[in-house]
Amino acid sequence: MEAKFSDVENVYRVRDINLADMGRKQLDLAEVEMPGLMACRTQLVDDPQKLPLAGARITGSLHMTVQTAVLIETLAALGAEVRWCSCNIFSTQDEAAAAIAQAGTSAVFAWKGETLEEYWWCTLQALTWYNKDGQEDPSYGPNLIVDDGGDATLLIHEGVEWEAKYAADKTAIPNPDDTDNPEMKEVYKIIAQELKKNPTKWTTISKNVVGVSEETTTGVHRLYAMAAANKLLFPAINVNDAVTKSKFDNLYGCKHSLPDGLMRATDVMLAGKEALVFGYGDVGKGCAQALKAAGARVKVAEIDPICALQACMEGIPVVRKEDVLSTCDVFITATGNKDIIMASDMAAMKNNAIVANIGHFDNEIDMAGLAKVPGIKKDEIKPQTDRWVFEDGHGVIILAEGRLMNLGCATGHPSFVMSCSFTNQTLAQVDLWKHRGSDFYKKEVRVLPKQLDEMVARLHLEHLGAKLTKLSKDQADYISVEVEGPYKPHHYRY
Repeated sequence: MEAKFSDVENVYRVRDINLADMGRKQLDLAEVEMPGLMACRTQLVDDPQKLPLAGARITGSLHMTVQTAVLIETLAALGAEVRWCSCNIFSTQDEAAAAIAQAGTSAVFAWKGETLEEYWWCTLQALTWYNKDGQEDPSYGPNLIVDDGGDATLLIHEGVEWEAKYAADKTAIPNPDDTDNPEMKEVYKIIAQELKKNPTKWTTISKNVVGVSEETTTGVHRLYAMAAANKLLFPAINVNDAVTKSKFDNLYGCKHSLPDGLMRATDVMLAGKEALVFGYGDVGKGCAQALKAAGARVKVAEIDPICALQACMEGIPVVRKEDVLSTCDVFITATGNKDIIMASDMAAMKNNAIVANIGHFDNEIDMAGLAKVPGIKKDEIKPQTDRWVFEDGHGVIILAEGRLMNLGCATGHPSFVMSCSFTNQTLAQVDLWKHRGSDFYKKEVRVLPKQLDEMVARLHLEHLGAKLTKLSKDQADYISVEVEGPYKPHHYRY
C-alpha cells in the first residue's frame, strides 16, 4: 500500500517529498518576484557573524505556500531556527512543503486537504520543540511566533488557562464534549493530552515567547480582544494594518486571486453574471474591482455607511442579500464576521449559484446548517468544488467547503504582493527579537512604525521601474517632514 505521507518523526510530515524539485523551481521563480523579502537577507545583516535572528526559535502558523517558503528561508538566513504548519486545511502547496522539508530550512508539518484533527496535530508539532539532546523541551522553544488567524496564539493561551485550572484541581481537564465547535473539540483534545504529559508546557512556552507578529484581520481582532481583557500573555505586532500589507495584500492580492480561484474551480464566464460581494473593506474592494473588470454586474452588501458610500461612488449598488438571493449568480463573503450566508439563504438561490468565502475563517458560510438540510446531497465535482443538491433538484456550488477559496481552489496571492506582506513579517520578527529582554514591547498590540512601512514600499519600487521624486529641504520644511520621510502622519489613510 502506498504511504499516505512522507514523514520524518519530529522533523517533517508532508504529502510527498518527491515533489521537492518541483517546489524548488517554483521557489526560484518566486524569489525574483519578491524583491523586498530577498533584500532583507542582505540589508538586515550588518555582520555575518551576528545574524539578527540568531538564537530565535520561530514557530510559524501560516499558509504553507511557495511564497511562505521564501519567508521561511529568509528567517532561516537571518539566523532563526524554524518550525512551521499551515493555518488552513486546504491552503498548503504540497510541492512547497516538500521543498522546505528536503532543504531542512524548517521543520514542517503541512499538506493540502488536512482533516481538522490533522490540522491541530500539525499546529502542535510546530509548537513542540526539541533541545540539543533531542528531547521535547518547551523551555527551548518557541520564543517567537508568526501567526495568521491566531491559531498558534490561541492554543498557547488556551493551554495556559487550562494548566492554571489543573494546578488548582487535578480533575480540571478539558472535555471535547463540552463544546459544539469542531475546532475547539480538537484544541481540547490536545490540551488534555499534553496536560497528562507535561502540566506546565504551555505556561513555560508563554513565558519564553518574546512576541507574535499577526498576519490577518481576524487574527488581529482576536489579539486586540485579548489585550482589552488583559489576557494577552506576550507582545504582539499587528502586521495586517501596516499600509504595505492591508492596502496591497488585502486589496491587490484578492483582486488577483479571487477570479483565479473562481475560474480554476468552475471555469465559469464572469462577464454578464450578477455577483454579490459581502463587505467592502480592503478585501471586498479588491474582489468587487476584479469582478467588475471581468464584466460581472457587481453589487455589495454592507453594514458600514462609509464603505457603502464608497461603493456607491464607484458605481456599485449597495443592496441587502434578501433582495438579490434569487437573482445572483455568484456570492462572495469578505467580511471577517460570522453567519453571513445561511443554509436558508442557499436554499433560496438559483440553480448552480456559486458560493465562496475569501475571509479568513470558515464561519461566514453556514456549512454545518447546509449539511443538516433534510434531503440535501453533496456531489464532489472535483477537490474543493462541491455541488450541494436540495430535495427539489436545484443545487448550489460551494468552493473550498466555505474556507478560503483563493487558497483552496487556487494558490493564493501572487509572489510580488506577498513580498510586501512578508517583508513586514520579517521586520516585525527582527524588531521583536532585537528588543527582547527590554520593556520596549509590552503585552499590547502595536503596528510597525511608518518609517518601516515606507521602507517596505521603497524596496519594491525598483522592480517595477519606478523612480521617486526627491523633496528639497525647503519643500520638506514647508510640509513639516524630513527629506527622507516619513511623509505622512500616522493617522493618514492611504
